Amino acid sequence: MKKVNIENTDLEVSRINFGGNVFGWTLDEKQSFEILDAFTDAGLNFIDTADTYSWWVNGVGGQSETIIGKWMKERGNRDQIVLATKVGSETKEHPNDISKKHILKSVDESLLRLQTDYIDLYYTHFDDDVTPVEETLSTYDEIIKAGKVRHIAASNLSPERLVESFKVSEANNLPKYVALQPHYNLVEREGYESKYAGIVEEYGLSVMTYFSLASGFLTGKYRSEDDLNKSVRGGSVKQYLTPKGLEIIKALDTVSEKHGTKPATVALAWLMAQPHVAAPIVSATSKSQLQTLFDAPKLNLDTEDLELLETASK
Repeated sequence: MKKVNIENTDLEVSRINFGGNVFGWTLDEKQSFEILDAFTDAGLNFIDTADTYSWWVNGVGGQSETIIGKWMKERGNRDQIVLATKVGSETKEHPNDISKKHILKSVDESLLRLQTDYIDLYYTHFDDDVTPVEETLSTYDEIIKAGKVRHIAASNLSPERLVESFKVSEANNLPKYVALQPHYNLVEREGYESKYAGIVEEYGLSVMTYFSLASGFLTGKYRSEDDLNKSVRGGSVKQYLTPKGLEIIKALDTVSEKHGTKPATVALAWLMAQPHVAAPIVSATSKSQLQTLFDAPKLNLDTEDLELLETASK
């Protein structure tokens, strides 16, 4: 499977980034191992998680990292995996926190659960909006120099704090974020394209999108209110059942029929066709769903396809 380079790093990643929030939440350990095996057997190597997944289940999180760590240990494949995890998001025990104290404690706990001595890509998951940018970045500098982290990236930071981070990095010779993980997909374009795309361009960031399939809406399985009870995530899809949302589904149907593929595959291929998008983050809970993901990097959308999706989603 084709790999792509994360800008300003030596990391070569598959064009699909597996979203590990399902491990220990909607998938138990055995099911998680089966999905991880199938993912890597297909030649993909990029796994995304966070220290707090799934805190909404047990209050503190840690299940996802624990499962991934156990799996890598049993398979002996740590060196073949590009592993991303995150720090800073809330749990029932603490609010969002990217202070020096919290990062130093959290990185060691993540390494322990992941049963590894380094993290390839370490994200600021959520900004706490109070810790000085310099404190966060100099802490990252410390853990990079200690060999615990190879590169840093950012997720839910305001455009202002993100730009400030680059200025502080440059002025103080501190590590720079190499990637951005924004909320971006065919139904949610405005936030990223108007506020972040320019920053991504200016600083040469690689983009890993989250909610790449809009909580499952872009799979095409939710077409009316009656469909919302089809899964645990149905409630979060309701907001997309609008004339515009259904117009996007119609466009996905047209393109997927033309190529003999699935709407979700087309939605992911559209993301991959956008500038700087290295690897959409997406989860699967079955082998058949995984196939839909595997097909996306192989799908070349032509100008006509892209125009149709562009018009429906603008």
